Amino acid sequence: MVSKQVFLCSLGSFYLSLLFVFLLMDVYARPANNSVLKYKAVDNNKDENEVLPPDHLNGVKMEMDGHLNKDFHQEVFLGKEMEEFEEDSEPQKNKKKLMVIFSRVDRNKDGRISAKELQRWIMEKTEEHFQEAMEENKVHFKAVDPDGDGHVSWDEYKIKFLASKGFNEKEIAEKVKNNEELKIDDETQEVLDNLKDRWFQADNPPADQLLNEEEFLSFLHPEHSRGMLQFMVKEIVRDLDQDGDKKLSLSEFISLPVGTVENEKAQEIDDDWVKERRKEFEEVIDANHDGYVTMEELEEYMDPMNEHNALNEAKQMIAVADENQNHDLELEEILKYSEYFTGSKLMDYARNVHEEF
Repeated sequence: MVSKQVFLCSLGSFYLSLLFVFLLMDVYARPANNSVLKYKAVDNNKDENEVLPPDHLNGVKMEMDGHLNKDFHQEVFLGKEMEEFEEDSEPQKNKKKLMVIFSRVDRNKDGRISAKELQRWIMEKTEEHFQEAMEENKVHFKAVDPDGDGHVSWDEYKIKFLASKGFNEKEIAEKVKNNEELKIDDETQEVLDNLKDRWFQADNPPADQLLNEEEFLSFLHPEHSRGMLQFMVKEIVRDLDQDGDKKLSLSEFISLPVGTVENEKAQEIDDDWVKERRKEFEEVIDANHDGYVTMEELEEYMDPMNEHNALNEAKQMIAVADENQNHDLELEEILKYSEYFTGSKLMDYARNVHEEF
């Protein structure tokens, strides 16, 4: 009996020792302070979003990298309501929202949307995006202007930018103050150099190397300033112009690298991409149809507050869904082509349309 108790005690000690070893292994295998690392990553992304110009500009036809804005039609048709039309939301709810929008665009209440009515609506929705950008800019400007003097120098911005990339803000500030060399990687340095060019472009004359809140808005959103819009156009042309003539031929415009074609599906995507850019070049951007796009033509094309562009856009949007060819949009047509206008498909679009409306 005693020997059995001794055996059980020994067995218990063995399992306790084994459990202790497993606990030690778990502690050393786990990343140190995992929750802190996760929090820092999220916080850094937040800081970066506050100081970096956005990659995408709502209501502008072309992206900063020269690609066409895939969501442009939805952005200028829905404005701030774009978020409400999510793909996973209920089709019936989206249908009712779209019917309400139709009634708001149809100002004379004749049951049809004309090109002029849609043009006015597009201008209003574009203005919504402008106002939204201005409100966000107030928050972002405060983030880079902690002393609240209403001006931000390039050095102040550079410190905030590098801090958003994970550098120690106090150490960077001290090195900048003492004109010491900053040891940063080549990729970050390249981004910093591009931002510096953009910064000094946003500095309105007389140049003082300081940006106020309005100039900082132009820095983040070049569509808000004629000068910065021109700078954006020059950057796009520079990236696409292969022969150095400072204008774009059709072959240059459609030859943006889109990745290596690895399979038949990727080939179809590439073909669609080329077809879409060719159509936009020939039918819209090349205004005088001479086979070249100048900086002036590209600037006019990209100007979100150009009323002539808004009217052309309205006519194009109507042409997509105008099944009865009366040059207006009727409710049934908008509901049928809802994916084009809202990004969401509506099921049974024609069912009880007149009764519900």
